[in-house]
Amino acid sequence: MTLKEFDDTYREKYEVVCGCDEAGRGPLAGDVFAAAVVFDKDTVIEGINDSKKLTAKKREKLFDEIIEKALDFSIQCATVAEIEEINILNCAMLAMKRSVEAMKIKPNVCLIDGNKTPDLECDAIAVVKGDAQSQAIAAASILAKVARDRYMLQMAEKYPEWQFEKHKGYGTKLHYQMIDKYGESPIHRPSFLKKYYAKKSEQP
Repeated sequence: MTLKEFDDTYREKYEVVCGCDEAGRGPLAGDVFAAAVVFDKDTVIEGINDSKKLTAKKREKLFDEIIEKALDFSIQCATVAEIEEINILNCAMLAMKRSVEAMKIKPNVCLIDGNKTPDLECDAIAVVKGDAQSQAIAAASILAKVARDRYMLQMAEKYPEWQFEKHKGYGTKLHYQMIDKYGESPIHRPSFLKKYYAKKSEQP
């Protein structure tokens, strides 16, 4: 079954099918992003897949094509302050909820990547590994990932010491080295660094 055919199985029951996914749950810094996408029933975008399996160049190209061909789309985020207040899982759900609610076209069903769904006004169906099954989810995955990467490049200009352009906030060796050297930036997630500091304090 193709990714579009997967979505078509839901179109038999629902008029407007939306795909939704988030990007940036794992990093030590930065906002978490989410996107929602609605396609016309006849739209097929070649090469669309789970954003993590695509090169950055390919994602950028598909980003433009998705925006051009989608009936509607939305990209939203939840902030570092919100992540610290209500935790990352709740913020991923919040960002997805915001992305769906910001669309002009109101979906009848949202296919959500993963095993949990945000609280939406329409039906919400969790699809495990959905970005490898649904064209709408895969498209949302690409929009969220590219938007977050672009945001992290802006943050790299604002806070150059941490070299966010190289690791996008993920916990790489270089990133930890920069944290050791410069401490936390204003966009770091303190709750994500607790384990690291605890581990460091145990070292002789």
